[in-house]
Formats: sequence, structure tokens, C-alpha cells
Amino acid sequence: MMTDRRVRVAVMAVLAVLLCGAGMLLRPLVIPDNESAPAVLNPTEIGFTQDMLAHHQQALVMVQRLDTGVDPSIRQLAQQISDTQRVEIGTLLGWLRLANASPTNPHPMSWMSAMDMPAGHDHASMASSAATTMPGMATMRELDALSAAKGSDAESLFLQLMLRHHTGGVGMAKDADKLIASGPVKESARAMITEQSQEAGIMTLLLAQRGVQPLS
Repeated sequence: MMTDRRVRVAVMAVLAVLLCGAGMLLRPLVIPDNESAPAVLNPTEIGFTQDMLAHHQQALVMVQRLDTGVDPSIRQLAQQISDTQRVEIGTLLGWLRLANASPTNPHPMSWMSAMDMPAGHDHASMASSAATTMPGMATMRELDALSAAKGSDAESLFLQLMLRHHTGGVGMAKDADKLIASGPVKESARAMITEQSQEAGIMTLLLAQRGVQPLS
């Protein structure tokens, strides 16, 4: 009896080894070893997300540099912009982390391909220009001027800078909407278009009430 039991155990052990070996041989047929998980974001989505993150971060800087003594309506608008863009910044950072991508784009606006540039534009020169600034971005001199401005001067300059900033952001979001087929990044770009266009309309009206022209 003991011998029979030992024989059965030995046979079962051999069968287990054979089955394990067969499973390893069949594994590539069932689950290819070279199959990788699909990318969370494609290069266009990553580039747009990185650039819009930088764009939003500068909007927060402008709100922070606005004189605290401005008209309550301007302060309320600035706070609304800050609250909305902080939430979106969190979303943008989350997508980049999921994609294992840097939050900074070493080549701003490079996600726009040459075929999508308007006829007659030099893609190389536009790409070089984009490396310095994105659409609507304020210069350090302008940000310093906003920090120094007080009262009505601060209100007018803030509205001018933020209106230009929103106009540039809407343009970027529209370009992303054209280039991205579907998915959450596309939906977010569309939401930005609607939201920032509405805020731009309010800022245009506020500037007109003050008799101040928008920046070119």
C-alpha cells in the first residue's frame, strides 16, 4: 500500500511538471510576451496637457499679483478664474502622472503638426517662437507691471492681460479639439473653450465700461 501511494505521488509530480512545462510553451500563443499596455495619452494629448498646465499656472500668478484693493467685481472674477483653473490643473497633472510624462514640455506647442498650420505659415519659425512663449502668455515685464499697479490701473491691466491670456488658451484648446479624435482630453479642451470664452466675454465688457482697449 505504501509503495502504491509513493508511485501515485511520483506520477502526480511528473504530471505536474509536464503540465507546467506545457503551460510555459503555450503561454506565448495565448498571451504574447511582447504585448504592452496601451498608452494612456498619445503624444498630442501629452503635449497639449503640458502646455495647458503651464498656461493655467501663469493665470494663477496673475491672480496672485492683482492688487487686493481692486473693485469687488474684479476680485470676484479673478477668484472664479483661480478656482476653476486650480481644479483643471489637478486634472492635467493627474493625466500626466498616469502617462508617466513630465509636467513640463521641453518644446512648447510642438504637438501641432505642420499639416495643421494655416497656409503660408512657416512651421519652423512658429515652433521656434512657441519655444519662448505660448499664445496669450504674459512677459515677466508685464507681470511685474501688474504687481506694481494699484486701484483702477491694476483692474485695467489685469483685465487686459487675462483677456489676452484666455484668448490664447481658447485658441490652443480649439487646436487640440481638431487634432484629438476622442477621449477625456478632447472633452476637457471643449469645456475650456466654453468656459474661457464666457469669461473672455465678461472681461471684454468690463474693459469697454472702463474705456480701455484690449491688448493686441
